[in-house]
Amino acid sequence: MFRRICRRATAALLASALFIAAPAQADDLVVFAAASLTNALEAVAARWMDETGSRVVISFAGSSALARQIEAGAPADIFISANTDWMDALAAAGELREGSRRAILGNSLVLIAHGGDASPVTIDENPDLVSMLDGGRLSMALVDSVPAGMYGREALTTLGLWGDVAPHVAQSDNVRSALAFVALGEAPLGIVYASDARVEDSVSVIATFPEGSHTPITLPAAITAQSEHPRAQDFLDFLSSDIAAPIWREYGFSVAG
Repeated sequence: MFRRICRRATAALLASALFIAAPAQADDLVVFAAASLTNALEAVAARWMDETGSRVVISFAGSSALARQIEAGAPADIFISANTDWMDALAAAGELREGSRRAILGNSLVLIAHGGDASPVTIDENPDLVSMLDGGRLSMALVDSVPAGMYGREALTTLGLWGDVAPHVAQSDNVRSALAFVALGEAPLGIVYASDARVEDSVSVIATFPEGSHTPITLPAAITAQSEHPRAQDFLDFLSSDIAAPIWREYGFSVAG
């Protein structure tokens, strides 16, 4: 049953997350970006293409999967990670252009419920999440490798909730799949970024995790060491521009610096 649910959630994600389905051409700028950026980065890239006439092809997935693909030689020009750990790993492996890395965005972590009118809870008062699940699953991204899942486990551990709820967690390859489970009603609760919940009408944010319960959520971007694209630096700069800033905020991100 769970595999069937996974296929349904993955299908929903793929239907909404593919920005440009056509294969990348030689002069395309190729961006690998965390799945949580899907809607916002699509909008930023569309504005970039309107401004410059240069085409951007974006591959969205979990940061861990994308980082491993870059290490394996995948032809990305820019990588945008949902946390610093995977960017650190690529830097240590010599996969980033020296001096190009920068923090561009911030985010917050939220507990969501299926439906648009779920009642809020106070997450730092140790709610009984197991009872709230009522026999269902807590939908999260992979807690050992995908940033949203890692932040979620860290927050639940800090709040003393992880031990009880861990056996009831359903893990997904990326945060948008975790969101899809809750949106489809296949899981009653989930942990995602605030920006994810903002683009899905079929879920309610019922709590925001305290900032002190997890490592600050910082999204870094960098040009890959292999990139020779002449517009890579321009696009990286555009991500932090005054033009892009209101788009990021519209989708629920905070703008770094």
